[in-house]
Parts: sequence; C-alpha cells; structure tokens
Amino acid sequence: MTAVEPDDIRIEALFVSELQRSDQPTPELIRAVVNETVERLGAGGCAALVAQEFGEHPDCALGRMRWARRAVRTAYEAA
Repeated sequence: MTAVEPDDIRIEALFVSELQRSDQPTPELIRAVVNETVERLGAGGCAALVAQEFGEHPDCALGRMRWARRAVRTAYEAA
C-alpha cells in the first residue's frame, strides 16, 4: 500500500471544497477550508470526489487541480 502524503490530502480537500480561485483566498482561509473539508469528508471522501469530478468534468478538473496544488503549497509554506 502506498503512503499518502499530507499535501496530497490537502490538495484534494481544497479541490473538492467550495472555495474558488476567483475568491482570491488568503493562506489562512485556505488552511481553514482544507481542515474543515478533511474533517467533514475524510481523506477517502476527498479522493472519491476528486475522482468523480475528473470523470464528469475532465476539461475543468485539470485547471482546478493545478490551482489547488499551487494554493496549498503557498498556504502551507506561509504557515
């Protein structure tokens, strides 16, 4: 079984959250939303929703995943 990195879970949680890039979220808001989403859905729930979005909307999902990766790295480097 492959170990899951904390950043991977955070990225998936941000991806499935309702937070949008256009909201121009602060690092503090990103961390709060990630924590709330992981607490609410769990790591497995976040991963399942990511898979669902890539299956249903692959054209949009890739851009959102790229944003989520950059946003999480920036937010957690700032912490």
